[in-house]
Amino acid sequence: MGRVTARRRVLRLRDGAESYRPDTLAVEEPMEIRVGGRPLTVTMRTPGDDFDLAAGFLVSEGVVHAADHVAGIRYCAGATADGGNTYNVVDVALAPGVPAPDTSLERNFYTTSSCGLCGKASLDAVRTSAAWSVAEVPLRISPERLTTLPDRLRAAQKVFDSTGGLHAAGLFTADGEPLCLREDVGRHNAVDKVVGHALRSGLLPLRETVLMVSGRASFELVQKAVTAGIPVLAAVSAPSSLAVDLATESGLTLVGFLRGASMNVYAGAERLQPLPAGRS
Repeated sequence: MGRVTARRRVLRLRDGAESYRPDTLAVEEPMEIRVGGRPLTVTMRTPGDDFDLAAGFLVSEGVVHAADHVAGIRYCAGATADGGNTYNVVDVALAPGVPAPDTSLERNFYTTSSCGLCGKASLDAVRTSAAWSVAEVPLRISPERLTTLPDRLRAAQKVFDSTGGLHAAGLFTADGEPLCLREDVGRHNAVDKVVGHALRSGLLPLRETVLMVSGRASFELVQKAVTAGIPVLAAVSAPSSLAVDLATESGLTLVGFLRGASMNVYAGAERLQPLPAGRS
């Protein structure tokens, strides 16, 4: 299995003084996802929880949405010329009767840790792939509870402490209890790992949960939340305009700039329980 951190020698400049020292970095390596032996996509990720990443990616693509849709996931032996295993190629076997993803119309995506999957071009594409609606989910959460999530997410980031270079995604109950946390160099990968864990555990749809992410809220992250049945997405940074549009259309509650006791609610404010009397 691959390492999640690596050491490199760096030149450090501080107040005019120079020194060389080792630095700990987050590992970034390519991972190819195959379905039934056929290549589907290559993503740049931090090794670890690779099966969750593959499963979560297929959820976001609308290929699977239940644990029994996946017959098995394995690393591919013989990934190198000498027959060795790089642990960078994962093959997903779908259950009988589950249609394979369409690979005929430029469906062999290439994803990166910086921008993630950029294959979705319209709200219609997401609308047709979502297996559940989040609009009718009756979950409610208080603003006070939301404000505790960034610190809880940060406290659980073990690899970030040593590298400072990883995004995180955490799944929480409406009471603020953590259910799952994953780290990755790519924010989209971190979310896919959370969703994939939920799929493989038979927990989808995630109707009674809140997804907290360490960066901004992009269109792709809203898409991934909707396809997993998650009704609330909160981020420490800003959403994009298209993320707000998709959240509004899908009935998802989207919170941005969640820092300290402040936040901006861009969509679905009705899910936030009223503030205590005397506060505004």
